[in-house]
Amino acid sequence: MDKIERQTADLTAENVERLGELFPNVMTEVREPDGTLRHVVDFDALREQLGDVAEGPRERYQFTWPGKREARAEARRPCTKTLRPQPEKSKDWDTTENLYIEGDNLEALKLLRNTYAGKVKMIYIDPPYNTGHDFIYDDDFAQSREDYDAQSGDYDEEGGRLVANPESNGRFHSDWCSMMYPRLLLARDLLTEDGVIFISIDDSEQLNLRELCNEVFNERNFIAQLIWERAYAPKNDAKYVSNSHDYVLMYAKNADEFKIGRLPRTAEANARYKNPDNDPRGPWKPSDMSVKTYNASCDYQITTPSGRIVEPPTARCWRLSRNAFLERLHDNRIWFGPNGDSVPCIKRFLSELKFDGMAPQSILFYKEVGHSQEGAKEVVSLFDGKGYFDGPKPTRMLKRLITLANLEPDSLVLDFFSGSASTADALIQMNAEKQTVAKFILVQLPEETPEDREASKDGYRTICEIGEERIRRAGEKIREEVEASNAQLKLGEEPKKVPDIGFRVLKIDSSNFEDVYATPEDTSQQALFDLADNLKDDRAPEDLLFEALPAFQIPFSAKIERIDVAGFTAFDVDGGALIACFDTGITNDAITAMAKREPSYCVVRDASFADAASAANFEQIFKTVSPATACKVI
Repeated sequence: MDKIERQTADLTAENVERLGELFPNVMTEVREPDGTLRHVVDFDALREQLGDVAEGPRERYQFTWPGKREARAEARRPCTKTLRPQPEKSKDWDTTENLYIEGDNLEALKLLRNTYAGKVKMIYIDPPYNTGHDFIYDDDFAQSREDYDAQSGDYDEEGGRLVANPESNGRFHSDWCSMMYPRLLLARDLLTEDGVIFISIDDSEQLNLRELCNEVFNERNFIAQLIWERAYAPKNDAKYVSNSHDYVLMYAKNADEFKIGRLPRTAEANARYKNPDNDPRGPWKPSDMSVKTYNASCDYQITTPSGRIVEPPTARCWRLSRNAFLERLHDNRIWFGPNGDSVPCIKRFLSELKFDGMAPQSILFYKEVGHSQEGAKEVVSLFDGKGYFDGPKPTRMLKRLITLANLEPDSLVLDFFSGSASTADALIQMNAEKQTVAKFILVQLPEETPEDREASKDGYRTICEIGEERIRRAGEKIREEVEASNAQLKLGEEPKKVPDIGFRVLKIDSSNFEDVYATPEDTSQQALFDLADNLKDDRAPEDLLFEALPAFQIPFSAKIERIDVAGFTAFDVDGGALIACFDTGITNDAITAMAKREPSYCVVRDASFADAASAANFEQIFKTVSPATACKVI
């Protein structure tokens, strides 16, 4: 039987394997110190295969900073952590398909990758803006002052400073880039081919973030840099200019596959259509009949009803051929103005528009999507007049971005800098309005709330606790609104369904098993007996189940049912896709009961078997009763 790996994938090994599939002749082997052979890339052979490669002292365009290489390596490095279920913190644990993950988002992205790669339609993040305070994502590869100085060249050989302000000019930005880079690399893997990522940012790191995204997502997949009008009034105490906007960068996984969501037509847009000639087809608006691209067949004179002769403007021609013009003239689709002597234009009728909506604009005006004060008021209204967050994003803005993402009804949305959980609130609102079933995954570091802040005094120890409570309260508010609306239905109207307002809380923690790695000289016979069952004392069967799920690419939101198999407790996951039993001393009758269910997968503990004979019986019973089942041990 195969054993389940207790760490995430080694992305370096995966990349080497992909190169080997593309160019088998560049692969070679090296012998490790322990005598084992390992496949590696012969880079000399790869250069010959690819031709000219930018290397050495030649100048080339690149975006780099001290620590970039280590940040890239961190994205590929395996993670040995696990996700532990927290039902007591959750809402509607048994039925919800939403997830809230407590922990560092770099580890979370690695733990999610195996199951959710290529399955996330939209990512929204609001990372630290790096405006002068140390951000709390203190990654292992963050550099010391000395290491940074040595790599960056901020000091000369005698220790003299080479730049005037290294804190704001060098390491300050380098640490931020090193924090963001591996997270963006992993985030890209999670997006669907037609997926899109939105990133809120201000002027302090906008330029660096744009360069990072161009490298990670490719510049050709840049969609837009949206400008959000986040303030409705100027700050008169500003030193120079009152900064009233932030940015939202928008990149697609594959711009050729991505189709942007269009906005519903507004009353203001429709008001631009008039009907001055009482055309029975209804309101219309004039459209220019000339174009820049010159075509000799479209260069002709037109006689207006008043007898005036008009020609196309200089260096332009008509957009219609003569015959096409005459057809539209006969059909009363050409307008010469109220007096019949104006340059002709084409009538575009409101009734004939393709109602796929309006193209979005690059400026997000606060009148349409809200401002930061509105976001703060939303939190205040949910928490009985108390505002626990500084500058949370308004749900109207998040709903606009969700619209632009063009979600399918059951799409998956990820926010791995969750903060105030505005993304979850906005998505639940959209599900209620559109009657869709889009799901969210939120990730937030459990940063402790300052003792002198109102949130801490009210019993919220971490940012996660506030975010989770916000989702509970926002969900209940939406449920009440849907039920109130259903109580006032007119005859024949269909009642709306209450959306999924629950969420499963999962906590990133160390492996469920004790560390058993030690050299022979450091290990006694008694220690080996002690590790015969190396499960940590505080871990439950549910913890083992969630550590096993990624091995089968079963989502962490899958339905889980406890069942009895010949007196032992097992889990039926995802409607019989997986049967798991982590009890010890399981009998042949229990194994047979599990096999008769014919699951796609079965997983047990290696400590479930009393001896090697029991393990052999396990395999043999499944081969006989359910040969299609893939069996693994953890």
